[in-house]
Amino acid sequence: MTARTVLFIAEPQSVTAIFPTLQKAGLQAGLADNVNGALGFIKKSHPCLVFCRPELQGFDAKGFLRKASEIEGFPPVVIFSASGSAEQATEYLELGARDYWIEPLVWEKIRLVLPDDEAEQEPEPAPCPPRSAPASAPSPSVGGSGGSKFQIIGRHTAVLRVLALAKQVAGSKATVLISGESGTGKEMFARYLHHNSDRADKPFVAINCAALPEHLLESELFGHEKGAFTGAIQRKLGKFELADGGTILLDEITEMDLGLQAKLLRVLQESEFDRVGGVETVKIDVRVLATTNRRIEDTVKEGKFRQDLYYRLNVIPLALPALKDRGDDVLLLAEFFTNKFTAAYGLGKLAFTDEAKKWLMGYDWPGNVRELQNLMERAVLLAGQGPIRPRHFLMGDEQWTPDDLADIDADQQAACAAAPPSTPDEAMSVMPLHEMEKRLILKSLEETTGNRTRAAELLGISVRTLRNKLNEYKKQGLDV
Repeated sequence: MTARTVLFIAEPQSVTAIFPTLQKAGLQAGLADNVNGALGFIKKSHPCLVFCRPELQGFDAKGFLRKASEIEGFPPVVIFSASGSAEQATEYLELGARDYWIEPLVWEKIRLVLPDDEAEQEPEPAPCPPRSAPASAPSPSVGGSGGSKFQIIGRHTAVLRVLALAKQVAGSKATVLISGESGTGKEMFARYLHHNSDRADKPFVAINCAALPEHLLESELFGHEKGAFTGAIQRKLGKFELADGGTILLDEITEMDLGLQAKLLRVLQESEFDRVGGVETVKIDVRVLATTNRRIEDTVKEGKFRQDLYYRLNVIPLALPALKDRGDDVLLLAEFFTNKFTAAYGLGKLAFTDEAKKWLMGYDWPGNVRELQNLMERAVLLAGQGPIRPRHFLMGDEQWTPDDLADIDADQQAACAAAPPSTPDEAMSVMPLHEMEKRLILKSLEETTGNRTRAAELLGISVRTLRNKLNEYKKQGLDV
């Protein structure tokens, strides 16, 4: 079977980091840096999806979309940008873009927009938890299509209680309202519900209600007819139609405008709706899941959310605990993510020092599981051969131990032995901080294949700070 192809119209450094993941999923990736090259590639290779970055120098994304709309059978186009606004999103979507994303590109989002009429593979499953885990503890894995199941990592009572309820209602059509702080895994639980239901082989469609303005969100949810508004050059199916037979996830539901809430209530009660600008009633069979990081009861009291819609959504409430309240799950998740990233980067298994474990257990985790995942990727890249120490977290409050300094000293001595210094400064056994900083920044760029946004995330600094540092190095004559 010939592998499907995805085309990226962008600078290589902004997209190549995702290529290995696509390959594991059975997809081929193409790259173009201008309109003619892109059109030639599309004609020859027939990609199933196109991603284009409007910041690409010399590339007119709007003109490309206009040209694409004139070609029959043109693949869906997703615009992704380092920064953007609702106005820009509206303009690109009205020109025919399938979606508008803010970087970085991640597989979890890409797989959602792959055409539904062709089966897709998942990347290789993530490693299982330690063998010492009790049999009753859920084992971690990455969910897949075609009946494979999402499983939740956690042994804490609060997680097991929510998981037991999720298992109990997964097979029903009941609406579920999943609440919890940002980063606690609300979408993961939603996917778990879908993939453990009899709808697992049907579409799972997610949409963020806070990401789009009201008129655009209505079109995204319910679709529109040709001529419904300026730029509506053809009929577009909405997320509800795309999810027919499956599940739709309404993320950040409390951000939805009151007018749209009334239309959503009709969908929940009657399983039907009208497209924007349409007169035909569309019947659907969709299970609705919703998430919120707010106390929705307060939003109802403030008059910002319909009480009848709240009752209709809150048939089954799932309240996810914050990571700081999950005890030893912090270490379980840290080990899981560490194994995941060492495998992804081709590194050996890494252990945590006792100081690192103590730091992990003592941290407050305002970003919850999402923050822990990002932190573990950073630690894996910086620890090298390990073990992982507190200083590898780059959080600013780690204590440097004698072992840490000994590691740095050993590395420096090895470097000096391999390349004898030519000046007294280079002979110092302790590396100057500015030099250490420079090497760390260059290492992060090397590990992320030049993706500055990703490198900045790993270093825990802003992209602007990273750019300023690189400009300093360029003035020093360094080729970066």
